[in-house]
Amino acid sequence: MASTIYLVLMFLFFYMIVEARSVEFIFNGFNGSEKALSLDRASIIKPTGLLRLTSKTQNAIGHAFYSEPIQMLDRSSSSSPNALSFNTTFVFQIVSPSEGKGGYGLAFTLAPSTQLPGAAAEHYLGLFNSTNNGNRSNHIFAVEFDTVNGFNEKSDSEGNHVGINVNSMQSVASETASFRYDASRSEDLKLESGNPIQAWIEYDGETKNVSVTICPMGEDKPIQPLIGPHHVDLSEVVKESMYVGFSASTGKKTSSHYIVGWSFSTNGAAPPLNLSELPIAPHEKNSSSFRPSVIAIIASLCSVTTLLFAILFLLMVYRRKWRPFEALENWELECPHRFRYQDLYTATKGFKKSEIIGVGGFGAVYKGRLPSNGNEVAVKKIMTHNSIQGLREFTAEIESLGRLRHKNLVNLQGWCKRNNDLLLVYDYIPNGSLAGLLFSRRNNTVLSWEQRFNIVKGIAAGLLYLHEEWEQVVIHRDVKSGNVLIDAEMNGRLGDFGLARLYDHGTLSHTTNIVGTIGYLAPELTRTGQASTSSDVYAYGILLLEVACGRKPVETSNFILIESVIEYHQMGRILDAADPKLNSAFEVKEMELVLRLGLLCSHQKPKARPAMREVIRYLNWEDELPAIDDFGSSDSLRVRPKFMEVVSSDTITGSYPSSSIGNITTDSMDAGR
Repeated sequence: MASTIYLVLMFLFFYMIVEARSVEFIFNGFNGSEKALSLDRASIIKPTGLLRLTSKTQNAIGHAFYSEPIQMLDRSSSSSPNALSFNTTFVFQIVSPSEGKGGYGLAFTLAPSTQLPGAAAEHYLGLFNSTNNGNRSNHIFAVEFDTVNGFNEKSDSEGNHVGINVNSMQSVASETASFRYDASRSEDLKLESGNPIQAWIEYDGETKNVSVTICPMGEDKPIQPLIGPHHVDLSEVVKESMYVGFSASTGKKTSSHYIVGWSFSTNGAAPPLNLSELPIAPHEKNSSSFRPSVIAIIASLCSVTTLLFAILFLLMVYRRKWRPFEALENWELECPHRFRYQDLYTATKGFKKSEIIGVGGFGAVYKGRLPSNGNEVAVKKIMTHNSIQGLREFTAEIESLGRLRHKNLVNLQGWCKRNNDLLLVYDYIPNGSLAGLLFSRRNNTVLSWEQRFNIVKGIAAGLLYLHEEWEQVVIHRDVKSGNVLIDAEMNGRLGDFGLARLYDHGTLSHTTNIVGTIGYLAPELTRTGQASTSSDVYAYGILLLEVACGRKPVETSNFILIESVIEYHQMGRILDAADPKLNSAFEVKEMELVLRLGLLCSHQKPKARPAMREVIRYLNWEDELPAIDDFGSSDSLRVRPKFMEVVSSDTITGSYPSSSIGNITTDSMDAGR
């Protein structure tokens, strides 16, 4: 009897293990799946429910992964771990420019992280770069759907192929894209035709074989796969837990890469997609020859069409007189989700004053609750005293933050433009700004050192993403504690991109006007006005000193924080600069590191400042901080601009920052965009 009970218990135990590691999900379109997916770089979910990995932007990279890690190794046996089986099916579309061929392609991916720092565009599909391509340490398995010939010589001359990749863009197996109608007849399939294509990828953990099958959406799944079964031992590739999703990229050639629907399972076949529910991306078909009868019909309809357009025009003119009407401009078509004005009006109780959580020179920020789903949001309403300046400020945040995706940046959910009302909708960040937690007299909470150290590390990661890891270089130009928001888990998230500027990697910024906040402006800005990633690093250095010392950058005409810390450093008593509210409850090594790193980042010479990648290595104790004994005296270190003699009135007015509190903006809308 006892042995029977033991066997039953053991069976239940192993059954629970199997059940715990099984994963299954399905997306028939992606509306409402924002929390289930981790989107990075250019990837967005369109209002139609399409998951767009890249737009027709050069050198763009897009990542979209299922947000929960998936157990991929079975360690139940006494021998070496074995990779688990999985099955997936998805529908994708590659929409190329109507005037020619596009590029480069997309890949189904198993990766150890939802972000792939340093990954390159073009042939690397946002997965690898020239230095790590082929490294076993990548731990990446991918099935590529490529449209530009490059790494795979076996593919056709146009590059229209499917390949299986392990830690490299050199495929271990590849075939020209095609499918079989039956055992005797096959047909080539143009991946960048713009038509929806369904793919099936099946991996058998026992036989260690992978198969890839494709066909036009709506056709029955071909009996014979395009590739495979091909032997690939994923137990030598994957880690204990992996993330599953997609990566895509463009280069000089561009295409919009869409995922229309997706299902995945580690427990048998993937759930079948409901093809009738899937959204389809529009595309322009090449013009074709019409039969004479069709041409005649079209010609006969021309006069009717002209008449209808005239009537519609008159109706539109009449409608504008009694109801505001706005047509979408070109820049609006590729922007994130557009909210209805009425929904935002309802969410903020009619933009009631009691809902204001932040105020600045460009307007107010309101707390709101969306009537559609009850989610809390922050709505930034930009004032348009100068309509051109206000509109540019508005589009700056849409064009930059709207396409950025990083856990340490504030997420822009969407926007709304109605006549002169310009509105941006963000995630609501419950703990307000870092400045509010550090300096507000109404706040009795003292941030612990552990929280502070975690916050500055998070902001460093966000700046690294902006400077090096996104498709373009983003200079924030207003890094400060008032623009760092603290989420429910006490993580720092950099926000307010109204002054941000974008430029291509490998080129120089052309901004020439001084914008920013007193106390955070790098010395070279006062001479040239030219912002750079180095000037962002300077402001980050001041932020480090703020967090460590618990004092503002400029408090009186006689107190400049950077000068005070330099004096403590020169006296060999740098720890005396630490925030007294901490009561010495901090890790001495960490406090000294942050203070010294703050001085290094805010060095008067831009070339002496580290890049954000180096900053992160210092904060993670991967590199030793260089000596900073070459500062000289504080008098020789700092030449104060005239405006520094005026004390900033940078007061905390709410729990959400706005880009103008305490800002200098000689011409915040310069031509450097």
